[in-house]
Amino acid sequence: MNNEIPKPKRIAIQGGYGAFHDIAAHGYFENEEIEIVPRNTFKDLFKALKAGKVDFGITAIENSIAGSILPNYNLLLESNLEIVGEVYLRIRQNLVALPGQTINDIKEVYSHPMAILQCQHFFDDYPSIRLIDSIDTALSAKEIADKKIRNAAAIASSGAAEKYKLEIIAEGIETHKKNYTRFLILKGKNGQHTDVTSINKASLTFALAHKIGGLSKVLSILSFYDINLAKVQSMPIIGKDWEYQFFVDVEIESYRHYYQAIESIRPFTSGLQILGEYMKGKIITE
Repeated sequence: MNNEIPKPKRIAIQGGYGAFHDIAAHGYFENEEIEIVPRNTFKDLFKALKAGKVDFGITAIENSIAGSILPNYNLLLESNLEIVGEVYLRIRQNLVALPGQTINDIKEVYSHPMAILQCQHFFDDYPSIRLIDSIDTALSAKEIADKKIRNAAAIASSGAAEKYKLEIIAEGIETHKKNYTRFLILKGKNGQHTDVTSINKASLTFALAHKIGGLSKVLSILSFYDINLAKVQSMPIIGKDWEYQFFVDVEIESYRHYYQAIESIRPFTSGLQILGEYMKGKIITE
């Protein structure tokens, strides 16, 4: 009889404890035993996955306000890692600082560039505050707490404020309240594979020469097989003039039709690759 206690799943995130990646990871792996493994950069996250140091990784790929995170598409393409899931997180940005301070005390604000972009209108009313880019929202909060930096604040989640014992001096400062980030769940060497019977979404990538009608042919074939497109993202291929790499998310009602559609578009593309087949993500409101 095996009485060995199952080990928690090791999940790599970009950023520190209390970051939105941390919140999204706990939301996706709800009711599962997990261990968060912070990484400073997305590149470090992908390295940890490829080296087998973690079971899964979670990476932001697009925001409903700021758009796609294009460098992460490149990392995904180069890594050959498999997407096994997704989750959508409602992003609530807060201004957090050491206890006892007010907005009038703040001279500098640190956060990830995307977080700053999402809160730009709030800071239009405070032109004297200097906005400074950092690698992560939660790590910015942690640095202020660890170094006890006064007259400074971070844009971060309420979870980060609680984690690092900071006060929220302005809450919900994001410009648009319908602010969501989509995160992809990536499988490492030891991650459990998704059951193919439960999928209803897939992510594909392929190259397409800049020829008249090339993309329209692919889209027409997908339409013929009743494949709904959830997203199309294009990126120029470096070193190949006027050639593009496409990343396409499709929704699947019939796996047979989906498979037929993939085989039908293959002759019109090069390097066609299925990045992952998975369940459509749930929405987490934090």
